[in-house]
Amino acid sequence: MSFVIAAPDLIASAASDLAGVRSLIGEANAAAAASTTAVATAAGDEVSAAIASLFSAHGQQFQALSAQAAAFHAEFVRALSGAGNAYAVIEAGNVSPLQAVQRDALAAVNLPTEAVLGRPLIGNGANGAAGTGQAGGAGGILWGNGGNGGSGAPGQAGGKGGSAGLFGNGGNGGAGGVGTNGGTGTAGLAGGNGGAGGAGGAGGSGGLLHGNGGSGGQGGAGGNGGQGGAGSVGAPGANGGNGGQGGAGGAAGHANNGTAGHQGAGGQGGNGGVGGAGGQGIAGTDNSANPGVAGGDGGVGGQGGTGGNAGLGGTGLGGHAASGTAGDGGNGGQGGNGGRGGVGTAGNQGAAGGNGGTGGAGGQAGSGGGGQQGLGGHGGNGGNGGAGGQGIAGTDNSANPGVAGGTGGVGGQGGTGGNAGLGGSGFGGVGASGIAGNGGTGGQGGNGGQGGVGTAGNQGAAGGNGGQGGAGGQAGLGGGGLQGLGGHGGNGGNGGTGGQGIAGTDNSANPGVAGGNGGTGGQGGTGGNAGLGGSGFGGQAASGIAGNGGDGGQGGNGGQGGVGFAGNQGAAGGNGGTGGAGGQAGSGGGGQQGAGGQGGNGGQGGTGGQGTAGTDNSANPGVAGGNGGDGGQGGTGGNAGLGGSGRGGQAASGIAGNGGTGGQGGNGGQGGVGATGDQGAAGGNGGTGGPGGLAGSGGGQQGAGGQGGNGGQGGTGGQGTAGTDNSNTPGVAGGNGGTGGQGGTGGNAGAGGTGSTQGAAGTAGSGGQGGTGGNGGNGGRAAAPPAGNGSGHRWHRRGRWHQRQRRQRRQRRPGRRGRQWQRRQRGQRRARGRLRWPGR
Repeated sequence: MSFVIAAPDLIASAASDLAGVRSLIGEANAAAAASTTAVATAAGDEVSAAIASLFSAHGQQFQALSAQAAAFHAEFVRALSGAGNAYAVIEAGNVSPLQAVQRDALAAVNLPTEAVLGRPLIGNGANGAAGTGQAGGAGGILWGNGGNGGSGAPGQAGGKGGSAGLFGNGGNGGAGGVGTNGGTGTAGLAGGNGGAGGAGGAGGSGGLLHGNGGSGGQGGAGGNGGQGGAGSVGAPGANGGNGGQGGAGGAAGHANNGTAGHQGAGGQGGNGGVGGAGGQGIAGTDNSANPGVAGGDGGVGGQGGTGGNAGLGGTGLGGHAASGTAGDGGNGGQGGNGGRGGVGTAGNQGAAGGNGGTGGAGGQAGSGGGGQQGLGGHGGNGGNGGAGGQGIAGTDNSANPGVAGGTGGVGGQGGTGGNAGLGGSGFGGVGASGIAGNGGTGGQGGNGGQGGVGTAGNQGAAGGNGGQGGAGGQAGLGGGGLQGLGGHGGNGGNGGTGGQGIAGTDNSANPGVAGGNGGTGGQGGTGGNAGLGGSGFGGQAASGIAGNGGDGGQGGNGGQGGVGFAGNQGAAGGNGGTGGAGGQAGSGGGGQQGAGGQGGNGGQGGTGGQGTAGTDNSANPGVAGGNGGDGGQGGTGGNAGLGGSGRGGQAASGIAGNGGTGGQGGNGGQGGVGATGDQGAAGGNGGTGGPGGLAGSGGGQQGAGGQGGNGGQGGTGGQGTAGTDNSNTPGVAGGNGGTGGQGGTGGNAGAGGTGSTQGAAGTAGSGGQGGTGGNGGNGGRAAAPPAGNGSGHRWHRRGRWHQRQRRQRRQRRPGRRGRQWQRRQRGQRRARGRLRWPGR
């Protein structure tokens, strides 16, 4: 028995498996017991009853034997489990004295070194407590791993990892604490700034003879800025708080000289906090000098934390050990959105929206310690511009027309990308440098506010202009490696819709007033410039690609002209707004150029007002409909940037943006219906289509010119009315119906856009469709002629002769009756012949 080996854990596992087998067998026996122990008889005779009794007896005996087998199985499982427990108790008793001897021996060895040097001779260091920033304990002098550093409290740095002795790995640094969020501002007060994130703890050094260095802790994220408070009466909304800066990543621990010690990775920089949103402007007071106040500007996004530096690789027995990777820079925080402008009140203009906050700059990557470089942080995205305040309607019978809408806020500028760190000395030469961070995307411009509706006698107001898109962020400089990408320019805001004209007053000198002009679309943001390429392996590295310019905003649509009243002509529709110009692409830094932004589309011309009917028995016929508004001009395409100096020569320049499409002319108004005896009015002329936008100048391939807008459709002519009844004059014809109104002239096609030198010119717009001529009026009713005095039954419509003629015409129709009539006629002719010529 001295050669028998018992494993308590294997015995316990076998006992558990046997118990499962017993359970499955018991479930199968129980399921079959009902149908095997009481078999039903096939018929009511004695033979069937005997057969059923025989099989039922066999089933009962099987169940009895199965119960005895299950009891034996359970006893065997209990015995096997008891044997496993006995072996486990005996083994624990044999090992316990050895463990006590080991603890006593380590305590005796570590006691002098802990008393003198503060660290054990053999053993692992203790981990730092979480949330305290406590450093990890050092590993044993001869053997042991360093303890991990504890994470930092909010806004505080993380603990440093413990270092190893001769043999062992260094502890990892603790993560930095997250920055606190700024408080929300009260009415008229700015929001609080977010707190900075804590720095990550440094990694512990590896063992002197063998061991890896610990990784640096990650920096804490910056706190978000607080939201600005809403403006009070007459005061703009407050600015949002700035986002906190991300904490720097912890440096990696160094690998010391050993057989194959590897470097720890540098900690990643913390992300910058998001900028707070600007406060919303409130409405101005009625009949005061305070318009709707502007919204607050969004807060600036926090800057990303710097990545931790990688430690130096130790010298091994056969050469240098591999160095660690530098930490990545943190991403810049996003800029806060601008507040919405206040709504204008009676006689006051809608306020401009707040500007979007600037995106935070990306964190700088750490320097590599003889190894590969870390990546630069990406720049934060710019905040979106606030929407312009909406204009409200002017007061009736006053000198204040519907006021103009507010201008949209400017989009925030994108953050600058983080710079890449320098490459360290690697195996046989310089290590590869990191990639620079990408520039942040520019914020989108706010939309212009809608113009107020005109009141009686006043013109509808123009819509607010769209905000300009934010510029794209600059890409970071490459540290001997590949360049980052330039940020894309933000899109321009859409122009506001022009105010709608309202109807003129009856019998007044004020016709239906003209609709407001559409607002101009916002200009697209400029694309970010690409950074210069650093020195890479064997020469100049490739530079980054410049950002694309933002697209111009679309021009607002013109307002609809007011409906003319009796004796007044319908008003002309408002002109469409001009489309915004496309953003200019950034210049390439020794690399490929970005594409120019596309010009915005011109706004659609407003529809002309509808003419109304003239008055009865007056000198005013149905008045003509209003002319349609002209379509807005398409925006100019963005210019392409100049190509940078690439490897071996000049790099290709970017493609210029396409010009915007001209707006469609408005439809002419419908002519008024002619009054009694008057001629229907002519329909209004269709508006002229807007010209196409100019293509941008290219530093390379040219963009195409914009397409001219389609001319407006002519208005439908007015319908003539009926002449007067001539009832007093007997036998006289009724009056002639009025002549239908002439169809309106189709709008002129817009001019095709002028292409740049190499660009294709735009396609000319199609001519407008001529208006449909008006329907002629119905003729007047003629008076009934006087009754005649003639006599005689032959000429009376109801006489016997007329009745006989009608009956004969019916009988001549094809069919059975017609044939019978023909036979009778032939018989009568033969009878008359016999009477006339008896000799036949």
